[in-house]
Amino acid sequence: MEIKDSGRRRTFETGAVRDIAEGKGRCDVMPLFDIGNTFDDNILRLIGSYVECGNLSNLELAARLFVESELTENTHDVLLDLSIFYEKGLIKYGEGNWTLGIPLHCFIDSGVRHYLKHMAGKTDEPHDLAFLWNIFGAMWTHRNKPEMIDLPFIRRANNDSDTECRGELDKCDPMR
Repeated sequence: MEIKDSGRRRTFETGAVRDIAEGKGRCDVMPLFDIGNTFDDNILRLIGSYVECGNLSNLELAARLFVESELTENTHDVLLDLSIFYEKGLIKYGEGNWTLGIPLHCFIDSGVRHYLKHMAGKTDEPHDLAFLWNIFGAMWTHRNKPEMIDLPFIRRANNDSDTECRGELDKCDPMR
């Protein structure tokens, strides 16, 4: 299991580093909920709903649905493989790097890209595990580093003139 490495890094204000993202596309700015609806993809629909509404249970459900529908191993085997992926990340970036604080959109961007690559059958790296790592990183960041949340739902909720949208955040239902 190899984690691809361009050798180029971006460093965040928190001191955390990640591989450079330039030239890979920006999956976090795509209308994921609408794409999920159009192509009947519940995982994209759930992630898109999270990006727009901030309901963390949508990311939890997306991860569970991915493991149950896309991976043949049992959940515990997947988690053991994921632990090896975390270990390789420690070797590449250092102990605790991702917990220093990475903007949440980076996890969504990279996670969706790996999901799409997995679904497209790409085998140049373990895209299934990279997807899960990013989704779990997004969940952890949401819970533990709220200052790193930079998605549309938080921008709207923090906009005092947008009281109507703040009231709608709890009403988002991706599985209509």
